[in-house]
Amino acid sequence: MNLKNLGWNEAFESSFNQYRVQGYTIGRVILEHKRLYRVLTDQGELLAEVSGKFRFESLSRQAFPTVGDWVVVKPRWDEHKATIQAVLPRKSKFSRKVAGEKTEEQLVATNIDVLFIVVALNHDFNVRRIERYMVMAWESGAKPVIILNKADLCLNPEDKLKEVESVALGVKIHILSAVNEESIPLLQQYATNGATVALVGSSGVGKSTITNRLMGKEVQYTQEVRDGDDRGRHTTTYRELMILPTGGCIIDTPGMRELQLWDAGESLQDVFEDIDHLSSMCFFANCSHKTEPKCAIKAAIDEGTLSQKRFQSYQKLQRELAYLAQKEDKAAAIQKKVKTKSIHKELKKKINKR
Repeated sequence: MNLKNLGWNEAFESSFNQYRVQGYTIGRVILEHKRLYRVLTDQGELLAEVSGKFRFESLSRQAFPTVGDWVVVKPRWDEHKATIQAVLPRKSKFSRKVAGEKTEEQLVATNIDVLFIVVALNHDFNVRRIERYMVMAWESGAKPVIILNKADLCLNPEDKLKEVESVALGVKIHILSAVNEESIPLLQQYATNGATVALVGSSGVGKSTITNRLMGKEVQYTQEVRDGDDRGRHTTTYRELMILPTGGCIIDTPGMRELQLWDAGESLQDVFEDIDHLSSMCFFANCSHKTEPKCAIKAAIDEGTLSQKRFQSYQKLQRELAYLAQKEDKAAAIQKKVKTKSIHKELKKKINKR
């Protein structure tokens, strides 16, 4: 196996040098299941688990390997198994807040070059959801590309395209129907020379069909959407990295019913650049865009140059991120306290044994 086809580059090589001299091997996680990992190396596939030291020193779930990670392993070639010693620094990661009330990050995939945001042109079409995906995509460090799939089921695809263009500034958008193989060359250009592409989107939007087309064979099970509401059934139930015939990799992910932001940084401003620019034109620097005079946001809404729904979406995401940051600070403090207590307990045991 040529590691360059898996995305290996000089930056990863530099990070791995300190482990190479210790006799360790490098591999990429292609599948994760209950803390067991399928790792692909230049000498084949290994079933791996993390070492006890790794588990003890990891402060959070995010420190553990996930699909797409490059991991340092101690192989047992005769058993086709390995022990993971470390995870190399990630160049990108797509993550979300875990579903429910728990304040915790869920890594979806790492070391991605291109993120296909797949949207179906049927009743699933939702511009506000696209905005949310865009924020998460830019924060991931990967290049977002929007795929408007199932064009054969849409009477007005060009109108939908204009809607998406109005919120996805500077992002490549492709209209296609994945069931038609002629559409696939549009996407193959992103999946060459060791590039890693990940697909995200709701269930039933056609991610598995796109994966099958790019792979050139049926590797993912597909189903028709439900009658009546165009809602998808979960056909992909886990994340898996696969090697493409074009020399790159693809990661198909399960459909996301709940898409809560985890972190955004400056990505919110990047996606809502138009609103950010208008805010800078308000008469008052601390304008709340409610009752203040000479508010550029209110003026744009009244003139019809800014959608009220888009502005409300921006405000909603702002509130969500602020609330999350507050909860995250509390959770981090509790986690640190528990870890410190655990370390002290271990030290006390060692002292008592002397």
